[in-house]
Amino acid sequence: MTSTEQLTGERADLLQSLRLHRGFLLQTVDGLTDEQAAICPTVSALSLGGLVKHVAGVEHRWMLFAVGGAEAMEREAVDWVGQFRMEPGETLAGLVERFQGVAAQTDELVATLDLDAAHPLPQAPWFEPGARWTVRRVLLHVIAETSQHAGHADILRETIDGARTMG
Repeated sequence: MTSTEQLTGERADLLQSLRLHRGFLLQTVDGLTDEQAAICPTVSALSLGGLVKHVAGVEHRWMLFAVGGAEAMEREAVDWVGQFRMEPGETLAGLVERFQGVAAQTDELVATLDLDAAHPLPQAPWFEPGARWTVRRVLLHVIAETSQHAGHADILRETIDGARTMG
């Protein structure tokens, strides 16, 4: 039994919500080919594979922040364009595997991190200067981001083949 299976209270609630929305996102790619996962079926530049890739990257970077602050988060370069699309040589299976690996790491962190620990946010135009986020706030942000992108993914999947995952 892992430590996450023993969680109760707030930690269990946060993790249950995050797992639910991760599941919605993964459900949107179930049964797709790499070609289907890579296409952008709407006028946006979003693809299903790209969304899985992006959400895994976002969760990973925010967990780096939760553990080590902005400095830890910024050690890894971000491909702001490529993070939203499947690149040549990438497969849906590989992206899902990475997504699941990141999820497992986050789940373990939820079980151990101090939810009240806080770090100053990275300097960016979309963050209030000098603001700090607790680990709890980071988890809420990751849940919101995952949920939002699961909704995007549902629209993309319905556009590809009519399948709906959230309704």
